[in-house]
Amino acid sequence: APAIAANKVRGIRAVMATTETIARYSREHNGANVLTLGATLVSADEARAIVTAWLGAAMREPRYIRRLAKIRNLERET
Repeated sequence: APAIAANKVRGIRAVMATTETIARYSREHNGANVLTLGATLVSADEARAIVTAWLGAAMREPRYIRRLAKIRNLERET
């Protein structure tokens, strides 16, 4: 799975999104910075909508930003 492999790289927060909601939440709640799509799981139209949702989302809520800072600190320790 590409997302699993990508997440082994320091600083990468990859998600495999199969819906627009998952894509949006992955950015807003978890600060995902890599998006992967399953070619057998979504149609071309769904993929376009998922990418659009993912690109349009941003992490804005302070509690999620604090959580991401904790993750970054953990990455620095290892």
